[in-house]
Parts: sequence; structure tokens; C-alpha cells
Amino acid sequence: MHEQYQPREIEAAAQSHWDAQNSFVVGEQPGKETFYCLSMFPYPSGKLHMGHVRNYTIGDVIARYQRMQGKNVLQPMGWDAFGMPAENAAMKNQVAPAKWTYENIAYMKSQLKSLGLAVDWTREVTTCKPDYYRWEQWLFTKLFEKGVIYRKNGTVNWDPVDQTVLANEQVIDGRGWRSGALIEKREIPMYYFKITAYADELLSSLDELTGWPEQVKTMQRNWIGKSFGADIVFDYDVASIGIDGQLKVYSTRPDTLMGATYVAVAAEHPLSQRAAESNPAIAAFIAECKAGSVAEADMATMEKKGVATGQFVIHPLTGDKLPVFVANYVLWGYGEGAVMAVPAHDERDFEFANKYSLPIKQVYAAADKAYDAATWQAWYGDKEGLATINSGKYDGKDFTTAFDAIVADLEASAHGARKTQFRLRDWGISRQRYWGCPIPIIHCASCGDVPVPDDQLPVVLPEDVVPDGAGSPLAKMPSFYECTCPKCGSAAKRETDTMDTFVESSWYYARYASPNYTQGMVDPAAANHWLPVDQYIGGIEHAILHLLYARFFHKLMRDEGLVTSNEPFKNLLTQGMVVAETYYRTLDNGGKDWFNPADVEVERDAKAKVIGAKLKSDGLPVEIGGTEKMSKSKNNGVDPQSMIDAYGADTCRLFMMFASPPDMSCEWSDAGIEGANRFLRRVWRLAHSHVSAGLPGALDVANLSDEQKAVRRAIHLAIKQASNDVGQHHKFNTAIAQVMTLMNVLEKAATASAQDRALLQEGLQTVALLLAPITPHICHELWQQLGKAGAIIDAQWPQVDESALVQDNLTLVIQVNGKLRGQIDVPASASREEVEAAARANENVLRFTEGVTIRKVIVVPGKLVNIVAN
Repeated sequence: MHEQYQPREIEAAAQSHWDAQNSFVVGEQPGKETFYCLSMFPYPSGKLHMGHVRNYTIGDVIARYQRMQGKNVLQPMGWDAFGMPAENAAMKNQVAPAKWTYENIAYMKSQLKSLGLAVDWTREVTTCKPDYYRWEQWLFTKLFEKGVIYRKNGTVNWDPVDQTVLANEQVIDGRGWRSGALIEKREIPMYYFKITAYADELLSSLDELTGWPEQVKTMQRNWIGKSFGADIVFDYDVASIGIDGQLKVYSTRPDTLMGATYVAVAAEHPLSQRAAESNPAIAAFIAECKAGSVAEADMATMEKKGVATGQFVIHPLTGDKLPVFVANYVLWGYGEGAVMAVPAHDERDFEFANKYSLPIKQVYAAADKAYDAATWQAWYGDKEGLATINSGKYDGKDFTTAFDAIVADLEASAHGARKTQFRLRDWGISRQRYWGCPIPIIHCASCGDVPVPDDQLPVVLPEDVVPDGAGSPLAKMPSFYECTCPKCGSAAKRETDTMDTFVESSWYYARYASPNYTQGMVDPAAANHWLPVDQYIGGIEHAILHLLYARFFHKLMRDEGLVTSNEPFKNLLTQGMVVAETYYRTLDNGGKDWFNPADVEVERDAKAKVIGAKLKSDGLPVEIGGTEKMSKSKNNGVDPQSMIDAYGADTCRLFMMFASPPDMSCEWSDAGIEGANRFLRRVWRLAHSHVSAGLPGALDVANLSDEQKAVRRAIHLAIKQASNDVGQHHKFNTAIAQVMTLMNVLEKAATASAQDRALLQEGLQTVALLLAPITPHICHELWQQLGKAGAIIDAQWPQVDESALVQDNLTLVIQVNGKLRGQIDVPASASREEVEAAARANENVLRFTEGVTIRKVIVVPGKLVNIVAN
């Protein structure tokens, strides 16, 4: 055993052993308990960042721990390889996205391997490869034939320069993020997954997910947004509109219908379009609305604007005429594209009504609160303690009674109906991009939209294309889109849109169960052997869309007979971010020039408090920007590879797991990483000293001295607490702290006798076993040097010897009137009377109670004795 800890050699040797033995390649073993541990797969952006290191280390610790519990553990890895970043990089570097992607995968794979992850690389999937996405296309065609996927026009953000749809977050101040062009709202044909058909189940089955954080489940409940309300029908005022007809709105608060003073419709609504035909001002406003965002979040914060159409509709209960406005805060794609406005009790309507001097009619009052017509009443939302007013025959009713009475009257007059609705909208998956999974539809002039037959799948995406950013290259490639109709044989055109990359990440976890299966999307036997995933790990930023889509996809696969479970992930761990200090100088134009922490020297006072910072290169001051998530924009990232090269993977893993619990942010610290390295060197040094003296014989547990019993108690206390921390709570930081406490004991333990050395052997074996999931390389080597047969990855997690925790004697603190006055050693079996007698006889107690009367003796078993005297 080398005297010095040499991580480079140790880690290379351990990884070579695992590779040679195929240590982490797993198959189905009927009768053996399975554990499927999965971390969200990475986008191959080029290099690992510290967030990756943390995420995959957390998963690896859990996987290795479960293996030590004797389970058949699956931990796979793959690549979320389609998407916009590859197209952007391709345009910037004038290379094909495929080339950029595959080169990044190769480099990042080597980085992941250097971390020593217990990954079964034989199951690797890459979503941009035809052997993966052909099955996505296969499912698409089946769902299209069933109507679960459909095509219709959708309102989108259209970039007229790049000729493509932009996501809401790609529209900045009304302009395309890349082209800078003014964005238009445009209706184009889009493909949709009918996720709303599963809304009720997606909501109700959240209750089954007892292993998910409540925060994530709440976010999903809010996103799905089940609400109870009513459709309300307003007849057209024929005189003002010119035609007979009806306007339908959905409201969760039909109980406030008597307070409605106007209606607002979206720019695309038929009433808006009719009004614009004869009014250029309305037409201009509609054009302005179409240039705005289609994001709900933007609707909430934007200035509320509208134009009166001169049209009126008839209030279904009072017969009053209500004016119709075109308003920018009403979206055509949501509900009926129209709202009834109750400005006295809705903040958005209140703002609009005040702006355009529209009536505000209060229809709810609270007995203990005055209504101020000048401000919106936040208390209205409470519903409790309120009663209707100014509502005619509905006066004096509470929310439920008013709701039921008004809906009943609407139903009786055929002007409304009770309705349950969801905020969730169908999932639009069409992207006018190149680097994505081709949508397997053929457009035929005679037959319409025809799914590509199974025997013609996959529709292969050509990989030698360099996009120029102006629309999809596929739409300009006759070699791709020219084809014949599978039904009639006529000339036809292949769909050139590609799928949203969320589709690939919605089912990859299932493909890992049988990645090389060629007869279907998944091998049902393998999928049902491994699924659902026992532990899923990923960032909170995926709490809604990715996780919701994956849950939806699992139910789709279940209904196709591919899996039998209802949910894909039993337990979810959302890891915190990796954060670091930021440093900058303000530029002349007001911008900031950010400096990497490695290039900055921090200045501290005598008490180690930070008092300033300066750039190493010029010695001039820099501003301290505070702690933020590691990012390229703030230049505060630390290159994992440089840390692995400098300290070894085990040090990086140990630091990441020790710095904070997995679900909390982890603050990067140079001192912390050095401390982690120092600790591993301590472990190595003690093991080297022990091994160099020769390995001892067996420990005689029945004949231990009190000092030896204390050491063994520390060993088994560490096992007990670390087992609880790792296995039950995933508190790896406190488990590491237990090992550090044990190391303090072992370093001071006697080594004179054979018993002492056998005890130290047990202690070092325990340290190696407890650290094995966290720092697997050094523990692999220590296990061998400690003379153990086989590899430590095949060893069992250590078991607590409860008898070792039993103490023969207890040391109790003695207090007199609450002040510490000494301590006593008593047998663990001593009675209360014996403990009190020993305390009274203590010389310090006698000294501090001389001349006073002992009034009471309080004995706290196993801890202290407090003598009350005066």
C-alpha cells in the first residue's frame, strides 16, 4: 500500500476493475428485489457542469447503497440529444447539428465515466438516433389514428424573419430573441396531444405519489387547474351586431353574474372580426393584439387595453345590454375566447373598467368590512362571511347558495350549464425546426393526413444538414418531403415539422428497460420488471412540464398495453443548485464585466470576515456580487474536469455530498474541496499505518476492556446513524459527519494489543463500507488493502450490533441549582435511588451544599442529576 493517497492511480485502477468485470451491467433476475435509480439524462451541451456532477453523484450514491442492500440495481444513462441549442451551435460554427451533438456526447461520456458512476452503459440511449425515435413515431401514428393526437390551427408566436414559431420565453420585448424581428401572432396548423383527456387522472393520481415532494405535487395541481363553474350564454343584441347568435363564456364565479357590466372578447373572436370589417380603429387594435404575447403569465402583468366594438349582448338574467370590448388580456386559445367582466370583484376587470369608465357594480358584501369602490376588494376571494347584494332575488345568499340558484335559472332558460374545466391545455408539439424527431404524417390531396405505415418507419432525419436559421431546412428539401401516399399511391408531401423535444424525454426511462428491443417501443416483460422507477432525481425546474408530460406518456403507454403501472416514478428527489460567489466591475455603458472566482483574490480581516476582493491579474478591486447559481452569464462556474484532475473524483463527490443536503443549494467553496481532500488523506494515512503493521486476527467481542467497548460503540453508533441518514432520509452530509466522528475516535484508539488492532480493523472496514457509495474508488482500494475478499461493491452494507451500543457504565452530569458542579460514573443498571445517592456523595456536591438544605433531587435518566438546595 503506497504511503501517500494517490487518487489518479487509485481511481484508474478501480474503474478498470469495474469495466473488466462488467460490474454494473444488469439483467432481469426473477425473484431478486429490483431497484431502478434514474437521474434525469443530460443535454449534450459540450461539457459537464457542477450541477451535472451533483445530480449524478446523488443518484450514484443511492444506487450503490441499494446494491449494498442486496438489490438488483439498474442505473442507466443516455442523451437528450435533439433541440435548439444544437441548431444554434450549428449555425454559429457552420457544422451539422449531428456532428456537434455526437462529438459532445463522446466528450461528456468520458467525463461522466471519470466520476466513477455505477452506470450500465450497455443501456445507453441517444434520442436523436433512428433506433430510438422510430418508436416515438410508431406511437405517434397509433395515437393519431385513435384521435389522441390531432391537427388543428393554433395561435403561435411567429418570427417573420426566421420563419419559425417561437416559445413564449424566446420573445423578448415583442421581438424574436435571435432575429430581433417584431413577432406576429399567427394561426398555423399544429399537432396536439390530447393531454386534457387525461387531466382528471393526472390530477387524482398525484395522491398516489407519496414519495414526491409536496411542493412539486402542488405545482402540478395548480398547472392542471381543475375548476368548477358554468358556461353562461349571452344572446346577441341583433340591432347592434346585425345577426342573430349567442356569445358563450366560462366562469368559475357564476354567482357574480348580477355584477357583470361588460364582456370582453379576444382579437380573433368572430365578434371582433365582424366589428373590424367596418371600423379601421378596431382592425388596427386587433393587429396590435396579434403582435403581443400568447403567454398567460404576460397577460397577468401587461397593461390592460381594449376597444369598444359598438356591439352589445343581452344579460341572461336581467335583460340589460352589456357592451362588447375587444381586449388584449383575453386569449383566443383559452376557453371560448371571451369573458364576462365583474369589475367590482375581479382585479383585472377592475383595472379595465376604471380605464374605460365602465360601471362597477358590487354584488358581494362582508358584514364586518366596508366596501371601497375606489379600490379592488382583495377580501372578495375569501368567499367566507360574504353575502350577495344588489342581486335582486339572489340577495342575501352565501357563495354556494348563490352559485346553485343562478346556475339553476340559467339551465332552466337554456342560457347556461354547470361545467368542470381544467386550466391545462392540449400539448402542442409541432416545431418548425430541423433538429428534432420528424412527425410521421404524409399529406395527400385525396386522402388527407395519412400516418406513415409501420413498415416505412422510421422517417429518418437527414443528418448532414447545416441550418441557416430561416425556417426549417426540411421544407426546402424535396428529397425529404416528396413521397407517395401510402393509401392511394398518388404524389404526396411529407410533414416537415418536427416534434417538441419534451416528447423524447417523456418516455426514455421506459426504453432503458430494453434499449435494444427491435419488436416494439418497449419489451413489456422487461419494462414491467423494472418499472416504475424507484428513485428519480432531477432539478425543481422540471417540476411541471417534463414530469407532467412523462406521467401523461406513461398512461398512454399503459393504455397501449406496453406497461402495467399507472405512474412512472415512485419517488422523486429534486436536488438543489450549485451556487458560487460572483465578482464584477461595472462598465462605462452600465453593463457588468464578470470575473471567475478562480481569478479573484478575496481579502479578509483578522476574524476571517470578507472585506473586499481584487483581480489577481491587475491587483485592482472588484465588486462582490453575492452568491448565485453557477452560470456562464455570471462567469462563476467551476470546471469539474479541472477539479477531478487536481483532486480526484472521490474528493469532488465527497465535497458535493457533504456541503449540504441534496435538496438544498450547495455552495461551492475552495476551502470545502480542500477539506474533503484532507479528510480522504486522513483515512488513507490511518489505513496505511494499520496495514503496514500487518493485518490482525479476529476480534474477541466477549473480552473487551471498557476503553475498547467505547471504541466499538462508536463504530456501531456510526453504522446506525449513517444507515438512517442514507437509507431513510438521503442526508448524505450527516452520514459523512458520522464517519468523520468515527475517524476522530479511531485515530486516538490504542493499537498496542492484538485486540486493539482487531478493533481498528473493524473500524476501518466500517469507514470503507459507509463511504463506499460516496467515494467508491478509495474504498475499493482500502477494502483490498484491508485483506477483504472480493470487491467492496459486492459487499453488504454493515449491520449494527445492538449489543455494542449497550453501555455498562454511564457518565452523568451533576448540577447544583442548575449550575454544573461535576460528573459521576454509575452502572447503566443503577436505580434512581442509587444514582441520587452517588450524586449526594460527590465531593463537589458536598462542598456546594454545605450549610444549606437539599429540597429536591431531579434525575434525568442517562443524562444528569440536578440538586435543588437553599
